[in-house]
Amino acid sequence: MRLSLLDRSRTRIGEPESAALPHSVERARLAELAGYQRFWVAEHHAVPGIASGSPAVLLGAIGASTERIRLGTGGIMLPNHRPLLVAEQALMLASLFPGRVDLGLGRSLGFTEPVRRALGRLDVSPEEFAAEIAQVRAHLEGTAEITARPAADAPVPVHLLATGRGLDLAAQRGLPVVIGGPVLRSAELPARLAAYRRAFRPHRGSAPHIMLSADVLVADTDAEARELAVPEAWSMLESRRTGAFGPLEPVARIRERDLGARDRERLEQQVAAAWTGSEQTVARDIGQLLERTGTEELLASGSTYDRHALADSDRRLAAILG
Repeated sequence: MRLSLLDRSRTRIGEPESAALPHSVERARLAELAGYQRFWVAEHHAVPGIASGSPAVLLGAIGASTERIRLGTGGIMLPNHRPLLVAEQALMLASLFPGRVDLGLGRSLGFTEPVRRALGRLDVSPEEFAAEIAQVRAHLEGTAEITARPAADAPVPVHLLATGRGLDLAAQRGLPVVIGGPVLRSAELPARLAAYRRAFRPHRGSAPHIMLSADVLVADTDAEARELAVPEAWSMLESRRTGAFGPLEPVARIRERDLGARDRERLEQQVAAAWTGSEQTVARDIGQLLERTGTEELLASGSTYDRHALADSDRRLAAILG
């Protein structure tokens, strides 16, 4: 089983937003030392809680600071870009860091309508998305009407971030898939993944490959690990109320708030959505998830306010599952 890490370049109360980016670079260095297979970064635009709007730029800095770990996008949101530009960015990274680059593509648009207007696209149909994936692949493989440069010495793997219909698209196009969110706890997940494997149509020798993306946090005890999940859970809860996904706050500051019973309940529900616990608990729960789904790879995506606790969690997870 492979273990990889997704970092969202989370900002934190009391720090400049720019501090999130060197922290992502440092987290990648530590992930490489711990034995992680891949280090992926995300794309979010005009979100106060996330500093990474340009995955390709950030991966350039991470690649220059690491030696072996694979670099990837989790993902580039294809509707925000022209396929040629996406392919060119991937080819440039692959030329700088040969054999280390993955291209993860997603369909999400901007977080709010003003962001979507600024990006120039308010909607994208499944058919448009599928056509644009095909265009990216053609540019990467040198089969498009024009040739994207620089030409790659080896293929750049394309992965699809998918739920629902996205799994069908990945199977039809012979693409590896990344799946996460509430569906991970669904009783239907094994059947969905089995259907993906059955329907898979190989492309240039590709084979079905599934990464499960889960927020995982590890600490000495289950209770301590649950507290690490509070900052991310609070930010998500606030975003649903205010429309703004904000920076991470310290756990103590969140716990001191005078929350009503309904907000406390929602917060704890959000905390429970993460996969948290001691080494023994996480080994059991994640092990059962992987066994239930027959999955080849876990893409861990946990975050918390305390950077040292986050680094310790990453290290513990690698020791358990790496």
